[in-house]
Amino acid sequence: MSGDPPFRPARPRRAFDEIIAQIRELLQRGTLKPGDKLPSERELAEQFAVSRNTVREALRMLEISGLITLKKGSSGGAFIARADPAVVARSLSDTLHLTDFSLADVTEVRLWIEAVVVRVACERMTDDRLAALEDNVRQAAALTDARDWDRKALVHIEFHNLLADATGNPLMSIVMRSLMDMLKDVVLAVGPSRNDYLVKSRERLLDRLRERDADGAVAEMESYLKRLHEMWLTGAYPGSRSGEAATR
Repeated sequence: MSGDPPFRPARPRRAFDEIIAQIRELLQRGTLKPGDKLPSERELAEQFAVSRNTVREALRMLEISGLITLKKGSSGGAFIARADPAVVARSLSDTLHLTDFSLADVTEVRLWIEAVVVRVACERMTDDRLAALEDNVRQAAALTDARDWDRKALVHIEFHNLLADATGNPLMSIVMRSLMDMLKDVVLAVGPSRNDYLVKSRERLLDRLRERDADGAVAEMESYLKRLHEMWLTGAYPGSRSGEAATR
């Protein structure tokens, strides 16, 4: 990186937040780029006109958020981190967890997003991506036969991540993983289903994907999501904790 970034002195009562805000701003403007090394703690403290402890605390928070990497040693320091989809997905998932939403909200947003994902995946599906989806469905079928319902539920959730990966768009993968991370809590709260309906739906969906039948694939996904929503609401499937509560 050529030259020092143009940091401004931080206002004392907002020093911690302002250090973070200025670094974020320079990242957004492209002044700072992945791999760039920030000035030393001493130099940053002088530029921000704050103590080194304040700088150190701000850098630690930036590291936790995944924006920078702190390295030790003679060649160490604070470096702008390269994009990590897992960190972004986790951050978005945390935000979703703090948002008030209903089961209807969950189903509605899934209908919107997954229709796009399925349609694009049909167009861009590669043999490797299709093989990964097929392997996922085989795992789910085996776990259904073994009556391992909790693990089966997690495998079913991973299917949606693999489907998003098949679009070839890394941002869609991030969005889907965030949504699926949040959905795990919903599934655990409601209780995983204890039947093979989902496996059969997945097999029909795979048939449509192999045929590059986007309309048929979207229709199958929508049918599944709507049926799942009704089962969530009524507890009308074996294993539903809401159903168990209703009979007590």
